Amino acid sequence: MSWFTALVSDSTALLSLTSASFLASALLFIQIPAAFLLLSRLIKGPGRRPPIVPQTATPDQLGVVSVVIPTLNERDRLTPCLVGLSQQSYEVREIIVVDSRSTDGTPELVKNAQEKDPRFRLITDDPLPPDWVGRPWALHTGFLHTSPDSKWFLGMDADTQPKPGLVAGLIKAAEAEKFDLVSLSPQFILKYPGEWWLQPALLITLVYRFGPTGSDTESAERVMANGQCFLCRREVLSKIEGYTSAKGSFCDDVTLARYAASCGFKVGFLDGAKVVKVRMYEGAKETWQEWGRSLDLKDASSTGQLWSDLWLLLSVQGLPLPASLLFLSWLGLGISSPSVTAAAGLNLFLLLIRCALLFAIAPSYDRTQASAASWLFWLSPIADPLAVLRIFLSAIQRPTSWRGRSYQI
Repeated sequence: MSWFTALVSDSTALLSLTSASFLASALLFIQIPAAFLLLSRLIKGPGRRPPIVPQTATPDQLGVVSVVIPTLNERDRLTPCLVGLSQQSYEVREIIVVDSRSTDGTPELVKNAQEKDPRFRLITDDPLPPDWVGRPWALHTGFLHTSPDSKWFLGMDADTQPKPGLVAGLIKAAEAEKFDLVSLSPQFILKYPGEWWLQPALLITLVYRFGPTGSDTESAERVMANGQCFLCRREVLSKIEGYTSAKGSFCDDVTLARYAASCGFKVGFLDGAKVVKVRMYEGAKETWQEWGRSLDLKDASSTGQLWSDLWLLLSVQGLPLPASLLFLSWLGLGISSPSVTAAAGLNLFLLLIRCALLFAIAPSYDRTQASAASWLFWLSPIADPLAVLRIFLSAIQRPTSWRGRSYQI
């Protein structure tokens, strides 16, 4: 019977090797094109535009900017934004806070700021139309109330913390590059262990899909934007009818930017880590729920583009860690073939890229307010499969509520 046992053992080993080789070949088939696509985007990093730096306003910038802030129960987060904007110089003509009937004392906070700085102005938007999302509606309302003498419209979120010289620096960069619309990636303020682990993995999904901040974009459909600090020429916003092109979008910043780009206007997305900070969400749970459900950008993307992005993220971010562990364990057990070896090498290479990107995105995080758990940032690649899962979940469902409002699907 020894010959039979040997035959069964050999057959089992052959079957295991065949299965392993088939799986490795299948993964190589979907991962190799994705890896080349990723490298074609990341290779732009060394040539990207430098970060925006604070600037001193010049006389020609007098009163050229109208700032609009949409609010809905933002009292707990709004003060740093109001203080930061009050520290901007004479380039800011007015700061309009559009409140959507807050019940937490937000209007009173704005009125107190107005007593110290007359540039602040509080208005209440009209009831939300059924085909609009709250944020673009508030921004559109604010735009309609801005002075026609302002050259630029600057939309800012209540959770932003502008540094002195932000607006002057942003205007200088926009005019130097002849941008019609430009937005900034901020420096993130994280506090709790879970968000230090999860948030960088979610952020990397954007880097993989759109390349490094400050690099040129190939086409309008690949434009990236961030509404937390969103500057647009007033005449351009008038020509595209304000926020109407993004009225039903939960990622109105990207939707509007891509529409402007498709109309022939020059759009940029720059590194603003030196001029603006943001405290977006409290903890990993809120980051998962609130930021995770808009990161898919499906409202600004075609179906083909959305699923192309999902394929890319799965291939180069979601799979490398588990695939590396699997293939290395097989090699350790003697289950080896050219495809298994190649798949192990490719996935280890993708993991190496991901770890190297930690150093690239590290300046995007404010460590002056960091807790002792900030070291979990360096373990964020372990959260990559979870981050990719979140994007998939977001892609197949539409939000039914946002910032305290409910919407019909």
